[in-house]
Amino acid sequence: MGEAYTFRLAKVSDIDDILGIEQASFTVPWSREAFYREIVENQFAYYLVIEDSFQPIGYCGIWLVMDEAHVTNIAILPSYRGRRLGEMLMREAIKLARTQGARTMTLEARVSNHVAQNLYKKLGFEAGGIRKNYYSDNGEDALVMWVEL
Repeated sequence: MGEAYTFRLAKVSDIDDILGIEQASFTVPWSREAFYREIVENQFAYYLVIEDSFQPIGYCGIWLVMDEAHVTNIAILPSYRGRRLGEMLMREAIKLARTQGARTMTLEARVSNHVAQNLYKKLGFEAGGIRKNYYSDNGEDALVMWVEL
């Protein structure tokens, strides 16, 4: 590949970049205020950014509560997709969760999002159930997935 991507914890100054990635990735994006609360006020939240030349191109949010990590959101800028960056970012999130004492990780994926589901399966996640009408934009169900760390 040749590119050198870096990972780090998100800072308040990253919120505008994260918001741009969010808006480019989701039909119902989170608000600036929601990301501010997550990054600044939520003691359980950890946000990672992946950078290309010091510019955030993706992010992943996880909540760490006791020995469980939950992926709240993950996104890569559309122009950077297809380069395995989502996989790299998830591996970093898993590593972070392990270092913070998590023993399991959970997430939800749209039942129609087979690309994401295949990535999570590649990382060892298994289907654990369905959350009916989970997504507010169209009422789509979510597939709950989990992995032991």
